[in-house]
Parts: sequence; C-alpha cells; structure tokens
Amino acid sequence: MAGDSSFDVVSKVDRQEVDNALNQSVKEIAQRYDFKNVGASIAWSGETILMIANSEERVKAVLDVFQTKLIKRGISLKSIETGDPKPSGKEYRMETVVKEGLSTEDAKKIAKIIREEGPKGVKTQITGDELRVSAKARDDLQSVIALLKSTELDVAVQFVNYR
Repeated sequence: MAGDSSFDVVSKVDRQEVDNALNQSVKEIAQRYDFKNVGASIAWSGETILMIANSEERVKAVLDVFQTKLIKRGISLKSIETGDPKPSGKEYRMETVVKEGLSTEDAKKIAKIIREEGPKGVKTQITGDELRVSAKARDDLQSVIALLKSTELDVAVQFVNYR
C-alpha cells in the first residue's frame, strides 16, 4: 500500500535574487538624471533595506525602482514590507523588511482555506514556519495547489518537497 503524498507550503525569498535586485537598483539610481544631486541611495542596513533621498517623493521613487527590479527577478512584492518615509535631518529615510517564513496565523488561514474549499481527506499540519499538506491521492494535492494559487493570500507562498 502506498503512503500519503505530501508537499510543504512555505514562504521563502531567495536572498541572492533580492541582493541582485538591490545592486541593479543602485546602478540605475546612479545613472538616472532625475536622481542627480538628490542624495538618493539604497543599501542593506543589517536585515533591512534602507532607502535615502532628500524628499519624500524621491525616496518613494527609489522604492519604485527597487520594486520594479524585484518583479523582474520573480520576487513577489508580498514578501517585502515597507514602512513610511520618515524625515531625518535634511533627508528622508524609508526602511523595507524582507519577510521570510509563514507566521502561525498565516499558516492557520491557509489551513482553513484548504479545509473549507479543498478536497475531502486532505490533512494539514503546521510545523514551524511551514505548512505540510498531505493526502492519499496526488490529484487532491494538485487541486489544493491550484486552489492556493487562485486564492488571494497576504503572503507569497511556494510549494516544495512534493512527494
């Protein structure tokens, strides 16, 4: 008798791709005419990404450049959380945090969606920052993946360890 098939629902971000998008943003900001003499910059500051410019509009434009680069690299904007621009002396600063892992409440929301709208006989189990989904039939797992892809979630999710 074959055992249950399963997969994990995770929310992971490829740090290297974020780094590449950041480096591309730095190059574009250095070259663009509208960023000349406004003190615009973007860089890692510990675990956060810090954007600096001399006006609120410019710092939002820096964020827009960064978000465009993230999208081109296949990173969902749901995986970053951006604060509001804050004045700091003569410049404006804005911080962005890269979110990794499913929070317990997000995992519970996803499990509830699977329970209510998914096929019968599908089991979910929250382990740390991921959600394991298992079922007897692989077709049920395929329909759960299709369901989650079509549902508007608050977090970017990926499906790994499909077996």
